[in-house]
Amino acid sequence: MFSCLRHRNACRMKQEERNAAIDNWGYPDMNKPVSPGDLNILNKPVSQIVEEVKSNQLAPADVLAIYMRKALRAQVETNCLTEILVDFANAKAKECNKEGPLAGMPVSLKDTVGVQGYDSCIGYSAWTGKPFTKDSAIVRLLVDAGAVPFVKTNVPITLLSFESFNDVWGRTTNPHKKTHSAGGSTGGEAALLAYGGSRIGIGTDVAGSVRVPGHYSGIYTVKASVGRIPRSGCSTSMPGQEGVPAVYSPMARTLEDLEYFWKAVVSMKPWKYDHSCLPLPWRPFDVPSNRPLRWGIMKYDGCVRLSPACERALDQVIDVLRKHGHEVIDISPPNPYEGIRLASQLLLAEGGQIPTDPLRSGESNDPGIIQALRTANLPNIIRKIYALYVRYIRRDEVYAGLIDGFSAKSTKETWGLIAQREAYKGKWFEFWNEEELDYVLTAPNALPAVPHGGMKKGWKVCGYSFLFNLLDYSAGVLPITKVDATLDALPHGFKSTNAIEAGAYAMYKPKDMDGLPLGVQVVGRRLEEEKVMEGMKIIQDLMQKEGEPYELIPF
Repeated sequence: MFSCLRHRNACRMKQEERNAAIDNWGYPDMNKPVSPGDLNILNKPVSQIVEEVKSNQLAPADVLAIYMRKALRAQVETNCLTEILVDFANAKAKECNKEGPLAGMPVSLKDTVGVQGYDSCIGYSAWTGKPFTKDSAIVRLLVDAGAVPFVKTNVPITLLSFESFNDVWGRTTNPHKKTHSAGGSTGGEAALLAYGGSRIGIGTDVAGSVRVPGHYSGIYTVKASVGRIPRSGCSTSMPGQEGVPAVYSPMARTLEDLEYFWKAVVSMKPWKYDHSCLPLPWRPFDVPSNRPLRWGIMKYDGCVRLSPACERALDQVIDVLRKHGHEVIDISPPNPYEGIRLASQLLLAEGGQIPTDPLRSGESNDPGIIQALRTANLPNIIRKIYALYVRYIRRDEVYAGLIDGFSAKSTKETWGLIAQREAYKGKWFEFWNEEELDYVLTAPNALPAVPHGGMKKGWKVCGYSFLFNLLDYSAGVLPITKVDATLDALPHGFKSTNAIEAGAYAMYKPKDMDGLPLGVQVVGRRLEEEKVMEGMKIIQDLMQKEGEPYELIPF
């Protein structure tokens, strides 16, 4: 009873704290149209704002005020914000480094990011009222670069969902359609960027947590490989989890801003801020002039076939690449299902207890995680019987194979999985070399944005993103088009082939999803972020040349 009361009080306290910060920034003005002056600043790319701050044409405090007003409008529409860094942001705007590559530019942060004087509760009520005593490495880097961190954004409880909901901050909605998710775990950040309340931000990715929100919400991101972006000094739901390491990664409203942001961060020598970062400077990728680029197409992750909407977006890109002389081939990579099976076991090797330990009595958990834990915590004999039933009675080898290994692991078992992971990486290494690929092109997810509560059935639908976390490959997402209720209907007589696919397609309703963004995923090898961004630019330029540009939500 007392735990439940503490939970309710903590949620009320944080929401009152956020409301007070909003009031201090002039909540009554939030419903007014954006002024022409504000619109002029909001439409400037990051590079231009930085140059105008450096030349004293713009004052950092004025830029901050404009972005704060727009961010608070985004909060009203989508409930995307957590901590509003009023005092911190004002102080940094006054003293910002005008010589830095991000001079005067507001930057939004996922709630995990540690900022001195503010909580990073990541949705756990037990972690409220515990402000960080020092800035994280990424915040110190951003401030030294002249940036102004100004808001933090919402996440799912446990950070293990493609929906951003928790009792402390509530549910974040998709700015394109309130009935659907903006993604997770970096969903609040994606909603804010898509709405225009920020141009650049920082998120994390362990199974698709920046890429799926990018796909759901219609923004741009590149998942980094391990060691590229600082991560120390931040909050996490799974400290010590290194079987599939989480990575910090930039996100942006436009591809131009994303590339500028990446270059700015790398130019600050992240390895001087975080011991885990590699001393790797920016390495521009020169497109070869003596041969066409070679793109391998992956349309099946071994678990869930692409929905008609996501396949149509992928096909649009394939068609335009071929039309302009690129070499585009279908590939048969090392069994993606094997990779997903390994990744799922490694991510929750301790049985899912660490990310759920902070939950208090009466605190809501993500419906997908509830389902996962029920399976992971079954007694071994019961789980084996259940797997046999699924395999031989239901004739579902895909789901049975995941059930077989989905349990808490001993140290010996975990080391065995790590060995299998490395062997699997070796198979992909050889495959990539044999096929002489420049990129793998696939979807970020089998579905467009799911309806709220969709993770109850769709928590296992993550293979198209999760696979590349296991491999530690660089992978970017850019929006291409939007769901069309007529074009994207399921074919007559469609039947699911396994329980995972059935859970996914129970949520696939093109009429309800009409107008939601659809992205594609450009995959490079480990530490090839620059090359991935070049591939993204090629696709965007060709789509624009063909008269098919993606339309952002207007300011």
